[in-house]
Formats: sequence, structure tokens, C-alpha cells
Amino acid sequence: MHKPKWIKFFLINGLILCCFFLSISAFLIHFTTPRVTASLDSILPSDKIALPIIMYHGLIKDQCAQNQYCIAPDLLEGDLKYLKNNGYHTITMTELINYVYNDAPLPENPIILTFDDGNYNNYYYAFPLLKQYDQKAVIAIIGIHTDKYSLIKIMDPYYSNLSWGQINEMIMSGHVEIQNHTYNMHSIKGDRKGCAKKSSESFEEYQKALTEDLERLQQRITDFTGTTPNTMVYPFGYYSKETEEVIKGMGFKSSLTCAEKINYISKDKDSLYKLGRFLRPPDESSAAFFKDILKS
Repeated sequence: MHKPKWIKFFLINGLILCCFFLSISAFLIHFTTPRVTASLDSILPSDKIALPIIMYHGLIKDQCAQNQYCIAPDLLEGDLKYLKNNGYHTITMTELINYVYNDAPLPENPIILTFDDGNYNNYYYAFPLLKQYDQKAVIAIIGIHTDKYSLIKIMDPYYSNLSWGQINEMIMSGHVEIQNHTYNMHSIKGDRKGCAKKSSESFEEYQKALTEDLERLQQRITDFTGTTPNTMVYPFGYYSKETEEVIKGMGFKSSLTCAEKINYISKDKDSLYKLGRFLRPPDESSAAFFKDILKS
């Protein structure tokens, strides 16, 4: 049975009117609902701050030698420019610890730049850039390598490590802070992974081995620079529950891992441990890299 033409007319026109009003409603909702934009800190409780930490290793100009642990110096320069232009302020671990322990003020939008291993190219490429852009960085050194290369006169950005003289120069500038990356536990060969506990070790055996290694580097840094590290930077990100117990007993006030996350710092001293860091890739622009992690 066919519907009369007048019924079809009203049905079609009614459908058109419904579509029209739905479109108007969507338009009004879109343009009258306020957009919610938030910085990292604006969605946090007032007693916490958001703290991104970036992890670098080596710097080299030769593109063929670049990889996930060795990026171009130009990329680091781009990062420093981006942070400066976007209102971020680089701080040291000591400044962060003083904020928690002593209620010392921090600048707006704090961020920490870390360099693991103590490569000579950190001095050769990164140090001049830090001075040029008035930025700060934290370098975690491996003691046995620094002792070795302090006896070598010829340095090469491809493979050399920092000497005590170069470390002193950087510390004195106020742009670099030195932290502990173990004296000689930077390895994943054998039963031990980094400075984590071996499955076959008792707690007492592990405590002795780790304490002796870390104290050796603590003393070397104190003897050569007059400063004592307050932060443990875990090689390869490996640690165990016993590791945290040992380093806290030794007086370390903070520890850094390789877990990629934004940190939320409060006045609780435990918020300074097992801090996460974002590894800086070699093939991403500064804008893309920071926009991606700062929204985490």
C-alpha cells in the first residue's frame, strides 16, 4: 500500500528539519563549551610537582655512529633551545633534594637532564652548549673508567671517558653536577645485572659488595672534587628491593631508574626514589619529543 503524497512530503521535510537542528546544536556545543588545557602541574594536588627527567648518554657528530644511546650534538642543542623557549628550567638533583628536605624553592616547570656513563663527549660537546644556553645537567660517572682515562693524555669523543680534571672544571662552572653510577658494576654479563642482587647472594653478601663499590666511587669523587654524590643512578636501570635498602642506609637521598614516566614529587622523602627518566632517541625532533613526554 502506498502512502499519500502529502504524508511523504511531511516525513521528508520533518527529517530535513531534524538534521538541521541537530547540526545547529552540535555547532553551538562545539563553540560554547570551553576547551580544557592544562600544564603538567595544573592537574596535580597543591603538594606535588610534576618533574620530567631526560636521559642522554653519548654525543657524536658522525651519523653512522649514532644510535639510541648516542645522538647528534645538534639534537641536544635543539633540546636546550626548546626548553628555554617554552619556559622550562633545568635543575640539579641537589636542588630537587633541597626542595623536599629543606623547603627550598624551585623554578617553574623544572626539568632534569641526565647523562649516564661519563663519556668524554659530554665534556667535548654538551658542556659548551650548557654554558652557551645557561642550562644545567647531571652526569653519572663510572669510577673505574674515569680513573683509567685520567691517566691518558689523548682523548677521543668516540670512545674516551671523562677525566677528573674535566669533571672538576664542569663542577666549578655551576652547569654540571656529578652523581654515582657505580665504580665497577656497569655490566650485564654474568649473574649480576648492573648493581642488582645476584639470585645466589645472601643479603649480607650483596650489601657488602654493593656498599664497597659505591663507597669507593663516593670517596673518589669527594677526594677529587670536594663534593659527594647524593643520588644513585642505576646502571641499565637494574635494581632489586635490597638495592634501595642498601643505598638508603648509605645516605643516598635519591635514585634514578630507566622507567619512562613523569615523576610526581611531594615533601615525602620517599618520592625522591626510583625516579623515572625518558631516553632521548636519535631520530625525533625536539618539539615532537618533548610534546610527547610532557603530556604523559
